[in-house]
Parts: sequence; structure tokens; C-alpha cells
Amino acid sequence: MSTHAAIAAHANRAVPGYLVSALAMTPNAGMGAALGAGVGAAIQPRNPADPLASLGHAKVYERETTVFTEGDAAGSVFRVMSGMVRLYKMLPDGRRQIIGFLQAGDMMGLAFAAQYLYTAETVTATTIQRIPRLELDALMDAQPAFARKLLSATTSELMAAQDQMVLLGRKTAAEKVATFLLRLSDRKCSGKGDDHTIDLPMGRSDIADHLGLTTETVSRTLTKLKSSRLIRILVGGKLDLLDRDALADLAGGF
Repeated sequence: MSTHAAIAAHANRAVPGYLVSALAMTPNAGMGAALGAGVGAAIQPRNPADPLASLGHAKVYERETTVFTEGDAAGSVFRVMSGMVRLYKMLPDGRRQIIGFLQAGDMMGLAFAAQYLYTAETVTATTIQRIPRLELDALMDAQPAFARKLLSATTSELMAAQDQMVLLGRKTAAEKVATFLLRLSDRKCSGKGDDHTIDLPMGRSDIADHLGLTTETVSRTLTKLKSSRLIRILVGGKLDLLDRDALADLAGGF
């Protein structure tokens, strides 16, 4: 099995076909460069630390804009350069299940299926790099080390999908919200940011559809966490984690 075939097999098992922080991304990396001799030729990215930098092109999307819809022909993959994207699936009864919130460096559309398996919409004004699938295939053929790294990241996403199933199926509302806030904090900390103040640009209904709760339950739970002095809700879509240890205990069911 080729490396990119293996990636496809793993991606189709996950919740499906997106990667959180799949690859290092340098803010000033160039994009949109020509492929020179064509897609089949060896690819020489401008920045070796960011093999995807020379592929495709970037576009700025306004907030609440659809990037692609579940069922659309899947001819490209996408990488978030800035901002936030929500991914969701519609259930047969019309309810929405948000399966992830993607930020800078995250990738979507990776399931290598004929059609996209979920809908992607921007939460905020967002810059997104669109990479034709043929260009990504050529890059993986030309750089096996990059392909292996992508496969490793896909495997990690399968584990994250399993964690999400536990979150939805077994935790209480307070445990779910605490886990969600800590995940955002850990993600920001991994980017060398302050892990006590997190961005919360999505609405309460988005959080509810992600955690399998009602909007009212999310609002009540955040109010309780605020009253317990575990969090402080700030203006501008931000939130302070006042007691990470207590939140971690709550998330773990202690």
C-alpha cells in the first residue's frame, strides 16, 4: 500500500478526514507558487519547514461563510491559515452535530473520498489555503517523509475521535464543558500562548451542538463555573480560566 493510500484508509476511520495541527505552519510562508514542470514533477517547496506552502492558493472568507458542503465533489483539501472553522454533519432528523472547530494549521477534506463527508463553515473571518488533491498526491509521492508525518498525524486524529465519543457518551454537562475549555486552552498553550485566556468566538449553540447538549444547558453550566470562580467571562469572545486544576478535576469526574 502506498503512503497516501494508507493515509486515506486511516482518515476514513476517523471522525472523518480532518487533522488538528497536522503540520508546522510558518506565517510568512509563500503560497500559490507554480509547480514548474507540472503536477507529476518533483516539488520543491519554497520553505522546507512547511512543505504545503507552495501549493494551491489562499482566500479570505467572511464569517459564517460555507467553504464546502457535505456531499460536494472532493477535489481539494484545505488548510486554515487564520481564524476558525466549524465542521458539522446533519443528522436525519435535522439536528446538527459539530464534529470539530479548526484553527490555524488545521487541515480538512483529507478523507480521500469522492465527496466531502461533512460541511465546513467559517466562525470568524478566516484565511484558508485550498490545495488541489492532485498537488497533494504529487507532494506525498515526491517527499515520503512528509507523507509519513501526515499519516502519523492522521493516526493521532483517530485517537482524538475516540476521545470525542467518550466525551459525548459518558460525561455530565459540567464535565463536557470543562473538557472543552481545557482543550481550547491546551491548544493555545501548544502554540506558545497564554493558557489562561482562551478565545471563544463560537456561539453557545455551536458549543451545544459539539458537546451534545442544549444551548440552555451550556449557558447554565458556564454561569455555574463563573459563580464557582473557575472561569471569568470577558468581552470580545474571550474567557479566563481562573483555576485550571479545579477544571481538570471536574473534567475527569473527580
